[in-house]
Amino acid sequence: MFDPGPDADVAPATIVLAGGCFWCVEAVFLPLSGVLGVRSGYAGGTPDTASYQVVCSGTTDHAEAVEVRYDPATISLGRLLQVFFEVAHDPTQLNRQGHDRGRQYRSAVFYRTPAEKAVADAYIRQLDAAQVFAAPIATTLEPLEAFYEAEGYHQNYAARNPAQPYVLFTALPKVEKLRESYSTLLRPTSPKA
Repeated sequence: MFDPGPDADVAPATIVLAGGCFWCVEAVFLPLSGVLGVRSGYAGGTPDTASYQVVCSGTTDHAEAVEVRYDPATISLGRLLQVFFEVAHDPTQLNRQGHDRGRQYRSAVFYRTPAEKAVADAYIRQLDAAQVFAAPIATTLEPLEAFYEAEGYHQNYAARNPAQPYVLFTALPKVEKLRESYSTLLRPTSPKA
């Protein structure tokens, strides 16, 4: 699929992605070579409602999201989107992921620049045209107005809580799928989530 390849001589970049519970999405991106850091947080809402308790109520416009900071000379935005759409979540589910339901679990690419929007839009169109999924992609493209970092206990949650039932049954299978499908993209000594 669409991958423009690494961009040489470019400063680190970030992309904000929402695909259900941020614990799961974060766990998928942390082991990738070229990913410099991942922060769980909230995008699409206002600062006064950017807390886990309020976002989980489903009364805000926030989505649980992750901010992926990456080195474009090592991994491209196109490759990150490929992992996002094929491993991190089901992009055909509208306002939910599995048993997690509500707009806060929507699938979205929060873009900062027209170039990011164009790459994401082209990738979604390619996936839909190739009928990669059984249903049309529900992922939205939304301008990033702000990203609010989640509470500290949410950061690197899956790696710190591998025996937690949600992590065991939801996050870890995605990490295993990443290892099976994209082993060449992993850091040589990437820790297990």
